Amino acid sequence: MTQVSGGWGASEENLQLAEDILAAVRSSGALYRNGLGMIASENIISPAVRDIVGSDLHGRYAEGLPGKRYYQGCEDFDTIEALGIELAQEVFQAPFANIQSTSGTVSNIGALKALAQPGDAITAVSTADGGHISHARMGAVGLRDLNLTTYPWDEERMEPDIDAACKTIREVQPKVALFGQSVFLFPTPLREMADAAKEVGAAVMYDGAHVLGLIAGGQFQDPLREGADLMTGSSHKTFPGPQGGFLLSSSEDTSFQRRLNTAMFPGVCSSYHLHHVAGKVMALAEFKEYGEAYARDTVANAQAFAAALASEGFDVLAESRGYTASHQVLTRHGALDSGAGAKAAQLLEDAGIITNMNMLPGDTKALAPSGLRLGVQELTRVGFSPQDMEEVARMYARVLLHHEDPAVVRKDVQSLKANHQTIRYCFNEDERSGYPE
Repeated sequence: MTQVSGGWGASEENLQLAEDILAAVRSSGALYRNGLGMIASENIISPAVRDIVGSDLHGRYAEGLPGKRYYQGCEDFDTIEALGIELAQEVFQAPFANIQSTSGTVSNIGALKALAQPGDAITAVSTADGGHISHARMGAVGLRDLNLTTYPWDEERMEPDIDAACKTIREVQPKVALFGQSVFLFPTPLREMADAAKEVGAAVMYDGAHVLGLIAGGQFQDPLREGADLMTGSSHKTFPGPQGGFLLSSSEDTSFQRRLNTAMFPGVCSSYHLHHVAGKVMALAEFKEYGEAYARDTVANAQAFAAALASEGFDVLAESRGYTASHQVLTRHGALDSGAGAKAAQLLEDAGIITNMNMLPGDTKALAPSGLRLGVQELTRVGFSPQDMEEVARMYARVLLHHEDPAVVRKDVQSLKANHQTIRYCFNEDERSGYPE
């Protein structure tokens, strides 16, 4: 990393400030390099993507679409974006792809702009049941001023109650029926609910942010063939690219496609972080080659981890369904709204295991939930196997069940992670560590 040195007129105070900033960045890198990153919404980028994200593109503008720009100097980026659109169409088997979005939430805002007008009705999964905040009045749904009705929820199956949700859709007659979650263990029973939405003329939108890589890798479900008109997603979760988003559609209607493009620019983006878009294109190229294996191994690791946690004595949700079919595992650590999830997350961080507390069905306090939401996609990316996940589960038990000193466990965490420093499922995996200094 760059070292700070005094330039013309730099004061000692400001040089120290710069050093403090760099020190915090280095410390954050060391936390993940030496620890276990298990937050379900995160991932790491490949060396090739890292080079692109740090390139000159970071400060450039390219409003519009390839060949139709408001700035000069965009010919090379036109090549990049055009290749990216073609790759996204191929990887996601989508007739339409827009790769400009700067995040999954921005993708959702753009999609809702294209699909609905203020005051229209929308149905979605409640945040209490695992829906994303952008599906709520506090997020994109409220920003678009849509009238929200949430689906009845099946806690045992961790999915919408199909019959009750279909009844809700028929009664509400929403403009948009939105599916997908932030807590996402199993494929959504989409076909049945999409049929109900079509009966009342609703557009079907699927937020695949968390599971987009699993979908593209053929290991989860296929929303665009199961009734979704539109799929949004993030490019930095199970799809292992830089921060950003996707907007994808099964429609070949050119007027609808133009509406989607317009919803992104000028709708919700001006210039759209060209370095991230270019990195996304490289990640698409890598996913085309390695994505199926990565998605398959991620699901296998999650299932092995969930079973190992249960064997250790943890309360792992959805036992009757085999715990998970995604990258996520949910565990309960105490009574509802007890804050037990927050306490567990802090103890694990003290041991070098980075997770996040999460509301489980029945919790009402986001900052004092009973559970953890755990993800294995980053560990899979650096070569963890199902056998490694069993060892990770033992470390959880040592901290949370057997009450060992987290500082002692942290040494074993560092020893395990030392053997997993090279990023996999990418072009130049042996060139450099996945965790730069």
